[in-house]
Amino acid sequence: MAELVPSGQMVNQQYYIEVLTKLCERVRRKRLELWINGWILHQDNAPAHNALSMKQFLANKNITVLEHPPCLPDLTSCDICLFPKIKSVLRGTHFVSVEDVRAKTVKSLNSLTEHDLRNCFEHWQHRVQLCVNSEGNYFEGNHS
Repeated sequence: MAELVPSGQMVNQQYYIEVLTKLCERVRRKRLELWINGWILHQDNAPAHNALSMKQFLANKNITVLEHPPCLPDLTSCDICLFPKIKSVLRGTHFVSVEDVRAKTVKSLNSLTEHDLRNCFEHWQHRVQLCVNSEGNYFEGNHS
């Protein structure tokens, strides 16, 4: 599911709840066992993600949140895997309109395979372990 933020739209708690409502409906339709048994959501510490109304919404939907360490953007899975993949597809392309950028971005997102997502998750787990090993201090690359 690609949810592109409309131009001028603030990503506040109200908008984020609308997006997650759509995601919940999609999970209910495609992965009923997760809908029934609950699932885990990983998100960063953006203000819209940490609002009380957001926490109440997630609790009411039986969605567990995997807490994200404060001030560690290097551990955001989208920043580690997803955005670089999309940037590589868009790099060097001259776009005529914002709609062209959106279309190519959505095409790139839709082309991601289960293997791509699994690799992203594994890479994220590795980065989390590097952070733990360094006791939260700065670390570079994939070195342990």
